[in-house]
Amino acid sequence: MTHTFRPQPFTPEWPEPAPRFLRDELPPPPALPLIDVFGHRWADWLMRAAEAKSAPPDYPLAGLLSAVGSAIGNTHWAMPWAGWAEPPILWTMAIGMPSSNKSPGLDAVLSPLRKVERGMRRDVEAERATWSEAAEIAKVAESTWKEAVKRALKEGEAAPERPAEANPGPEPFLPRLAIADGTVERLAVILAEQPRGTLMVRDELSGWLQGMTRYAGGGSDRPFWLEAYGGRGHTVERMGRPSVHVDRLAIGVVGSIQPDRLRTLLLNSDDDGLLARFLPLWPDPAPIRRPDRLPDEDFIETALTRLHGLSMATNEQDELRPWFVTFSDAARDRLDAFRHSVRGWENRSDGLLLSFIGKLPGLAVRLSLILTYLDWLTGREMEPTEIDAGTFERAALFIESYALPMARRAYADASLSKSERAARRLLTVIQDNAWERFSSRDVLRLDLKGLDRAQDLKPALDVLTEADVIAPVEAEPAPQGGRPAKLFAVNPAVLKPAP
Repeated sequence: MTHTFRPQPFTPEWPEPAPRFLRDELPPPPALPLIDVFGHRWADWLMRAAEAKSAPPDYPLAGLLSAVGSAIGNTHWAMPWAGWAEPPILWTMAIGMPSSNKSPGLDAVLSPLRKVERGMRRDVEAERATWSEAAEIAKVAESTWKEAVKRALKEGEAAPERPAEANPGPEPFLPRLAIADGTVERLAVILAEQPRGTLMVRDELSGWLQGMTRYAGGGSDRPFWLEAYGGRGHTVERMGRPSVHVDRLAIGVVGSIQPDRLRTLLLNSDDDGLLARFLPLWPDPAPIRRPDRLPDEDFIETALTRLHGLSMATNEQDELRPWFVTFSDAARDRLDAFRHSVRGWENRSDGLLLSFIGKLPGLAVRLSLILTYLDWLTGREMEPTEIDAGTFERAALFIESYALPMARRAYADASLSKSERAARRLLTVIQDNAWERFSSRDVLRLDLKGLDRAQDLKPALDVLTEADVIAPVEAEPAPQGGRPAKLFAVNPAVLKPAP
């Protein structure tokens, strides 16, 4: 809608601004269906872990989902039917204020995972010591053989065969179950040696996400990570070194972020689907109290050890590949019904929430595989070979009753129309600068993304004017003549009180 503004003299008598600009219309967090989805054994562990960390159970759950998904990694993929297969990779985002104990909650899972990694690395370090001895012998054998070859060629004799001792074999690779930081090039090397996958752990996700586009030539890590979520193949080109190809990128991601930093990301980032791949968890803070009970550390360490003991399959060319866990016929029927529900949710959504909803069928398939293995970890002897209807129904329940409402809460700012988002961004600028009056030129001079052109700024001004947040006022003529800048007064109700 196009508005024609008629400059008016400034008056201190303002109407009440639209309520949506006076407060954050934040939906409440949904209840976490722990027992109904994860069963009594895992629900009890999650509640105990949360209590020990003075955190809501949502945060240990964020760590559990990503850690279990990356532990299964490329060993097993879920296959509803031929032509559709999903890796169990999940990206989770723990959202909350600094005092909400996000990191301690995640550490309920990440600390045992690191302990498992240390044990695995100790075993490999013993192998590496043996290999190092063989490598030293190989150097001598290689040197001796080369000298023998030179003598044979000089004397016209047949060159001797290279001795077996000259080849120490591949150097044993130290497992990397969780990585706190690393370049794309380093991750590609790790995954080439550890094809099952790994887990990226970031204490603060905003810096990681903002730093993906950091190359002077305009390059970006985002394509790598978009492929990593889908388990697709990727080749990383390295300057001055051989390129590295990974058949199936499999990197889980877990980390934390503060609400205001998430809001900045949502309002300023392009929607290429990267943020929509995160499962957000933003509960209310847990009550402050001393824990009465502690979690079973042996249970979680044993579970993670069993998962990291899973192996990949090989194809006819002796290449590693995932085993495929198929859906039962009844589970396929439930999946079809869920996909119809998703289509309806899409018709009522916009922005980043629409992108998130579009990925829910794949998320449900991934979560079904993770739930199947969580059940296996509670005492089942036989490794799963099929995903049944009941397990998929639990995954669908989690998404419909928790994941989708939580996304509506977390991604609310990114679900607005383009003009509404620009208006909220402009209001933030007004508040940060404590402007009681400003001109359109004042905003344009800041050169802010989305507000740096007159055609982008005008819709934002229109929205705030219609909402009685600002009002156009008469501007003094420019000293040199010409068209005066558009001047606006700001409703005092939206300004932050002076400290």
